[in-house]
Order: sequence, then C-alpha cells, then structure tokens
Amino acid sequence: MFDHVIARIAEGKIKEAIERGEFDNLPGKGKPIHLDDLSNIPEEHRAAYLLLKNAGFAPEELQVKKDINALRELVNSCQDEEEKALLKKELLEKELRYNILMEKRKKHRP
Repeated sequence: MFDHVIARIAEGKIKEAIERGEFDNLPGKGKPIHLDDLSNIPEEHRAAYLLLKNAGFAPEELQVKKDINALRELVNSCQDEEEKALLKKELLEKELRYNILMEKRKKHRP
C-alpha cells in the first residue's frame, strides 16, 4: 500500500511538471531513445556493464562474453552448414579469448 501511495505522489509531481513545461526543452526531445541490447549479458552483470560502459570503460571480457552469447544464438539458428562451421570457428576463438582474459584476471587478483 505504501508503494502505491508513493507512486501516486510521484505521478502527480510528474503531471505538474509537464503542465509547467519543465520537460519541454530536454536534450534529445523528439528523438528516439537508444537502448542497449542487454539480452546477451547475464542479468546479474547488466548493472555493472552499464555503469562501466557509461563511464567509458567496460572490461574486454564483458564484450567478449556478449559476443559469445550472440554467436551461440547464431550457430543454433543457422541452417547453412558452411556458414555454421564458420560461426563455430569464430565462437571457439571468442571462447578461447574469454578464457585467456579470465585467466589473466585470476592471476592479477590479490
């Protein structure tokens, strides 16, 4: 019930701000919002990924892991055997790169 009351208060404040025109000159008004596709990043890592990415730094292993997940989906949905073989090779290379990165990270931990 408390959450409902807070939501109603917040909604009222937002409506008042709209009526006063406080949202009229926001940057990007009228432009589509670009949302990151985080479907290939494990849910428990998404907040960290976004935080690091927005700060201009994301560990390479996060991007490689995202690439691995995307490649797995492509391999599973690919019908052409020649293309599937190329995707599997690329997937193997990414997995090897990821494992190397993770080993380096383990060595650098105190």
